[in-house]
Amino acid sequence: MKLENETWIVKEFVLVGFSNLPDLKPTLFILFLLMYLISLSSNVTIITIIYLDHTLHTPMYYFLGVLSLSETCYTLVTIPNMLVHLLMENQVISIPSCWAQMFFFIGLACSNCFLLTLMGYDRYVAICHPLRYAVIMSPSVCLHLGSLVFCSGFLVAVTETCLIFSSSFCHSNRVEHFFCDIAPVLKLSCTQSAAKVLTIFFFSVIVLLASFFLILLSYAFIVAAIVRIPSAAGRRKAFSTCVSHLTVVIVHFGCASIIYLRPESGSNPDEDRMVAVFYTVVTPLLNPVVYTLRNKEVRVALKRTLGCRLRTQNN
Repeated sequence: MKLENETWIVKEFVLVGFSNLPDLKPTLFILFLLMYLISLSSNVTIITIIYLDHTLHTPMYYFLGVLSLSETCYTLVTIPNMLVHLLMENQVISIPSCWAQMFFFIGLACSNCFLLTLMGYDRYVAICHPLRYAVIMSPSVCLHLGSLVFCSGFLVAVTETCLIFSSSFCHSNRVEHFFCDIAPVLKLSCTQSAAKVLTIFFFSVIVLLASFFLILLSYAFIVAAIVRIPSAAGRRKAFSTCVSHLTVVIVHFGCASIIYLRPESGSNPDEDRMVAVFYTVVTPLLNPVVYTLRNKEVRVALKRTLGCRLRTQNN
């Protein structure tokens, strides 16, 4: 830190991470590394299967592939850095690096929320308007909607990040987290005004609650349509296409709401770190597992692709 006009101005941050658990660091490193490798390989497998298998070239699986790609980038922002810090005593990060990490983390997290909302709309169109599905969810429409999702996510990210880093940091240089998250960094700002805090909270409410409300609205129409299906088998088939998406939605929005919609967010660093581990490490691992295990078409495509590869190698 540098002294300017009798005020200590922070020039770099120290990520506290898991320094309060020194004896557990090797165990945590091995555990998180294994989970990260499984998550990374699972998401890459889903992307590859969707790309190679032409039966999965539909909007539903196009969005699933984009979600897997986004989750892969999302984990790259935080987990490698966390793993390095578990092996090192010095956990220093420069302010520009902290800015970049927060920007990409918020951008990808918001994009995932919007993408899950878009996937809910896709299921609504498929079940409630099956005859017009190919027209409404045409490739060009999907491409534009996907682009809009990421543009909106990173627009929120650049707004929040610039707002947080618009002033100097002077309270301390210790970030009570294992990455540069909103609340721990904002606490260190020299000018932590109520307007700034409320603006960031407002963005969190818009991203999380508005997205979740639109998903609930989609499923309200979906349930109403499923109830009108005469056969029990038809109802089960229609709802089975939604179970995986609903599971991911509940986990994703539940964890994010615990962190970003609490009035006392950032007041309990240990609790925040525990929840953050879940949505930065566990959730990206859960998504491909849920979609692979519960989705018959993905499982069949995986077996078919692996079978083709084995036959090619044998020949």
